[in-house]
Amino acid sequence: MTMPFYVAPEQLMKDRADYARKGIARGRALTALSVRDGILICAENRSNTLRKVSEIYDRIAFAGVGRYNEFDQLRIAGVRHADLKGYTYSREDVEARSLANQYAQLLGQTFTHEMKPMEVEILVAEVASGPDHDQMFHVLYDGTVNDEAGYTVLGGEADSIAERLGQTYDPDWDVGDAVRAAAAALSGPERTLVADDLEVAILSRETGRRAFKRIEGEDLAGLFG
Repeated sequence: MTMPFYVAPEQLMKDRADYARKGIARGRALTALSVRDGILICAENRSNTLRKVSEIYDRIAFAGVGRYNEFDQLRIAGVRHADLKGYTYSREDVEARSLANQYAQLLGQTFTHEMKPMEVEILVAEVASGPDHDQMFHVLYDGTVNDEAGYTVLGGEADSIAERLGQTYDPDWDVGDAVRAAAAALSGPERTLVADDLEVAILSRETGRRAFKRIEGEDLAGLFG
């Protein structure tokens, strides 16, 4: 009888992490900023049909980077979970924290027990009455949850993008300021991104129960001046 090939658990986890990080790094990044008017999410995405940013529930948004088919499955699962919980209990019981924990469990289980980890990072964001109370949860491919404050960046070159954004970030920005700053951080010094290169949405503080709104077309182009 042949003996199975042995790989140390530490090496196995490292290989899976490297594999997931390489897959995520091949995609384009996105950033989310908590500002005066709400939570703005800006992603580099030239597709008019494949969305990285979506609504999950009343005041909660989802964003993902990496393999589209994988994070879209997670989005659908989150919508179903939120709808069921809101219907069974009340709409106020649906919150970003519990959704992020559900995603973390699913991603952690896949990372630990499946042959191939999910090549995704996701963001679950919930807007509040003011920037100090906004919630943004950055969930990594291995199920690690980071509770972010102010702004966060997901995807390829996240460290350099976050450094550029951190040099100018101001929680008192309006939507236009936030869009221009996000585009400048995502593009870096060697490129220029225009409205057609971006997918932008906001969780607005002023629109009542349904806070999610896409900013596109002439409205987005106007924010670039």
